[in-house]
Parts: sequence; C-alpha cells; structure tokens
Amino acid sequence: MKLTHRRHDISDEVWKKIEDLLPGKSGKWGGRARDNRTFINAVLWIIRTGAPLTT
Repeated sequence: MKLTHRRHDISDEVWKKIEDLLPGKSGKWGGRARDNRTFINAVLWIIRTGAPLTT
C-alpha cells in the first residue's frame, strides 16, 4: 500500500529512523497508537506554523 504524503510531512528516510522509538506499537506493553506518523506530522505542523492549540 503506497501512502501519499504532503510536501511538508516527515520523509520516509527520517520516519524509518524514528518509528521504532515511538510508543504504541503492536506487541508492546500499553495502548496501541493508530498512526504515529500522522501524529508526528501534526506536531511538526503546529511547531512550524505556530498554530494555537485550542482548549
């Protein structure tokens, strides 16, 4: 399955380096994340744009 990424999303090369460091993988203790890569992209977008967080 080929995923389409937006131009500012984390690259495949960088993702391969960090994906095993993130929590929420199947077979690991604790909850399982649905999509760590989307979460990381969202965090980086907020950092880059300075988008305010809503409460």
